[in-house]
Formats: sequence, C-alpha cells, structure tokens
Amino acid sequence: MIITRSPLRVSLGGGGTDLPSYYTEHGGFLVAAAIDKYVYITKHTTFQEEVIVKYSKLERVASVDQIEHPIFREALKLTGVTDPHIELTSMADIPGGTGLGSSGSFTTALLKALHTHKKNLVSPAELAEQACDIEINKLGEPIGKQDQYIAAVGGITAFTFHKDGRVEFRPCKIAEETLYNLEDNLLLFFTGYSRSASSILKDQNDRSKKNDASMLDNLHFTKELGYKSLDALEGGNLDEFARLMDVHWQRKKARSSGMSNAHINDWYDHAMVNGALGGKLIGAGGGGFLMFYADDKKRLRHAMREKGLQEVRFRFDFEGTKVVAQN
Repeated sequence: MIITRSPLRVSLGGGGTDLPSYYTEHGGFLVAAAIDKYVYITKHTTFQEEVIVKYSKLERVASVDQIEHPIFREALKLTGVTDPHIELTSMADIPGGTGLGSSGSFTTALLKALHTHKKNLVSPAELAEQACDIEINKLGEPIGKQDQYIAAVGGITAFTFHKDGRVEFRPCKIAEETLYNLEDNLLLFFTGYSRSASSILKDQNDRSKKNDASMLDNLHFTKELGYKSLDALEGGNLDEFARLMDVHWQRKKARSSGMSNAHINDWYDHAMVNGALGGKLIGAGGGGFLMFYADDKKRLRHAMREKGLQEVRFRFDFEGTKVVAQN
C-alpha cells in the first residue's frame, strides 16, 4: 500500500500569466500558496490480473490502454507502470471544479504514487513538469503550469515562467508575524458553483494566441500585480496586498464574460462592506471559492453566513506532494 497526497492551492497574484499561450511570448509571473486541503492517491497491489482505477467512477480493465480516465492512463504510461495487479484510488478533501487547482494536485499525487511504486526518486520540479506534460502536451488542456508546480513544491512561492518553457521558483521571504497574520486573515467561502476551468481558460488561450490587444493588456497588468503582490507580502504590508487583490479581481472580471455572475458580484460587494479589505474569486472563474483578506473577520463571517456561503478554514502547506504512508 502506498498513499500520497498533494495540496490544493490559492493564487495570491499574477494568476493567468502561467498559460503557454501567454508566457511563451511575454514571460509570466505569479505568487501562489499551497493549503492544507489535499488530493490523496492510494496504490494497492491486487491478486487478480486486472487494472482497477477508482474515482467518481470505477474502472476494471485488462490493460492500461483501456483506461477511460485520461490522466490515470497517461500517468501510468509515462511512468512505465504496466503491472496488471494494480489498484489506484483517488480521494479529495474538496471536490474538483472549485478553483483550487485540484487537477494539478491529482496529477502530481498520482505520479508520486507511481514513481514510489517503481522506486524512482523524482524532484518536485520533475514531478511538476511531468504533470504539465500530461495535462498540457498529451491531453491538450488549455491550462497553465501554476497548479502542478505549487502542488509539487508547496509553501508560499513565487514562480517565473520563461519564454522557453522553464519555470523558476523560490519561497517568498515573508516575516513570521506577517505569515501568521496572512494565514489568520485570509478567509475562503464556497460559492456553491462548480465549473470546468478548461472551458473558461479556452477563451483566454484562444485570444492570447491571436494577440488580442485587450486580453494581452489585461494579462500584462495582471503580471505587474503579481510583482506588486510579492513586494507587499515580503514588505509586510498586508493592507496593500488586500487592495491589490481587489484590483486583481476587477481586472480578472474584465478578462472574460464567464468569469463572474450576478450572485458572485453580489456576494463580493456584500463582503467588501462587511469587513473585507479585498478579495477575489480563486481559479479560472465562474464559480468555486471567494477568498477575502479580512479587516474584521467576525463581521465578515457573519455577513457571508447571512448569504448562505460556507466557510472552509485552512492553513498553509509547506510540504508539497509527499508520500504519507508506505508498506
């Protein structure tokens, strides 16, 4: 039995500049944080000669090529696991399609389990790049590299996406007191909406490829917000970080008509007059989680409860993708 886990994530600034359609021409930059909500993969050896994969569905097949789930299939192929006595199961603290990067977390956790099975040593960067190769290159998803990298490395991390595809990253230099205040004052609320990130990101991807001026201007501005957000965090200026979150959200809404809706706008506005200094929708948009930096947490929690939104409390994760059990 092998059990691995990968953390989910929240974007703190610059999100959207990690798509190849943008960074291969202009370079990308963002800051992201891993949180203590996880995707788990268990690997078990079975007696019967069959491959079993369990997720929202159950598949029992004779060979890897017959697996319908594309990430399970491609991860097994990439790692060269052909053992017909294998059972793989995925579980998650929070459902997919909610903006916390679950697909990247799932892929990195799965690859970690398969590499552990093969007794391969892989670095976090290798793990992230293999996950990107599966999702972006092999499966053609119009997504970025943020989710796979932050899941693999953990922490609160600054990422630079180079035009040649290289990804540089470093932990943000945040003072201990600032870190505790950030963790205490960032609040996550579930909107109740789940959606496919791919469908929303496809519009951004297509327009970036066509050099759409308004899209590129928006992403250039967003990248600058990423740098400014890093400066605010490392300078201990959390009020400025919160203000930048609000600027980020206003620009993000302008990026695509599917980014928000009347309910999300109403909840956001309600939060901003009830204790929030700034906030944004996490992920590609259209649903998932609203995150706010709160000046008055008690007031904000009460206001969001009035609107029927469920809070998910979290801490940051500094371990990244890891093996949690093996025997």
